[in-house]
Amino acid sequence: MLDVTLLGCGGTMPLPGRWLTSLYIRCNGHGILIDCGEGTQIALKEAGLSAHDIDLILLTHFHGDHVMGLPGILMSMGMSGRTEPVTVAGPKNLTQVVPSLCAVAGIPFDLKGIEITEPECEFVTEFEPSLTVQAFQAWHSVTTYGYSLVLNRLPKFDRDKAEKNGVPMKYWSRLQKGNTIEEEGRIYTPDLVLGSARKGIRLTCCTDTRPTERIVRYCRDADLAVLEGMYGSDERLEAAKVKKHMVFSEAAEIAAKANVKELWLTHYSPSETHPEQWIDHAREIFPQSHCGTCGKHTTLTFTDE
Repeated sequence: MLDVTLLGCGGTMPLPGRWLTSLYIRCNGHGILIDCGEGTQIALKEAGLSAHDIDLILLTHFHGDHVMGLPGILMSMGMSGRTEPVTVAGPKNLTQVVPSLCAVAGIPFDLKGIEITEPECEFVTEFEPSLTVQAFQAWHSVTTYGYSLVLNRLPKFDRDKAEKNGVPMKYWSRLQKGNTIEEEGRIYTPDLVLGSARKGIRLTCCTDTRPTERIVRYCRDADLAVLEGMYGSDERLEAAKVKKHMVFSEAAEIAAKANVKELWLTHYSPSETHPEQWIDHAREIFPQSHCGTCGKHTTLTFTDE
């Protein structure tokens, strides 16, 4: 399962009660952070979460409202006793930007960098082999990436299939976990004991962008899409186009096209002091639209088809 907490839902500058952009995901005891705006470490405390177990930080781009909380969160991790390396992934020039930004942090652990240079790429997390990160380029004023986290699920164990294929019972458990076993010249592979594929969990987060078909593709059948709604009203559409952002209705259209289960809107303009007043308009397009708020939480679990 994936535990998801929206730490910050503001764009440009923080407001009282609204921290800047950050999304926290917990998977099997490991923390993942998507963006780290100013106030992220405070938002973590308010949500009852710890920075200590954050193993991976995914940065969408290098605008200040998405990265200025990074020195503070890394200092908090160090002060909590963290000594294991932390991986930070983001756009080109990450290995220059992050060390410069964090020069004052004095962290007691190593930072490992993953610099993303292609329009689309994916990698498996070091701490959880079944969790894949998919990065995809968005459409903003600077190079920006959205991220999908995909928690894959092995097919269900099929006892009849295992017996029919003559697989010794002592290997069933290991094969069910995806291991391959070789014994006395015979190779036993997981497909000998597993049934049909099962749906995993998909979470997609993309802020600071105009709508694109690529975003729709990476949101396809997501259990949760966290997308920006810089402005609530369609009357702000021209401003959104100029600044390369989206209005609520555009995010809702993406969610509808992609057949996602639930949409959280986030990254509000400081001028949107009451974004909830526009949510009904988004729900006319996609009924499962919700206004993101600091501390909003959900747990995404596997479902049997």
